[in-house]
Amino acid sequence: QVQLVESGGGLVQTGGSLRLSCAASGRTLSNYAMGWFRQAPGKEREFVAAIRWSGGITLYAADVKGRFTISRDNGKNTVYLQMNSLKPEDTAVYYCAADWGVVVSTAARYWGQGTQVTVSS
Repeated sequence: QVQLVESGGGLVQTGGSLRLSCAASGRTLSNYAMGWFRQAPGKEREFVAAIRWSGGITLYAADVKGRFTISRDNGKNTVYLQMNSLKPEDTAVYYCAADWGVVVSTAARYWGQGTQVTVSS
């Protein structure tokens, strides 16, 4: 089992920044991929960014590339999502996910509880 706990959400103005954290426990993550997903009201959950724990290879959704950065801290077993130049359309509940292997998707095995990000115009 992998337990994931997100933090760092909140209310920010357009153009502002937030950093989300996802603390993982329960397993060694060297063979896992971890990612961030988001779900806005009335919409399906969508991919935001992912990182392969071993090697640190990253992947981003097109609409966040260049604004968001995913990273990990091996010592703290924590994944971060630095979000800059935030837009109202980034408003959503953000979820951390983890899965065995090299990819993570909406079918991921482990999920956090979510953290709300609200960007005001």
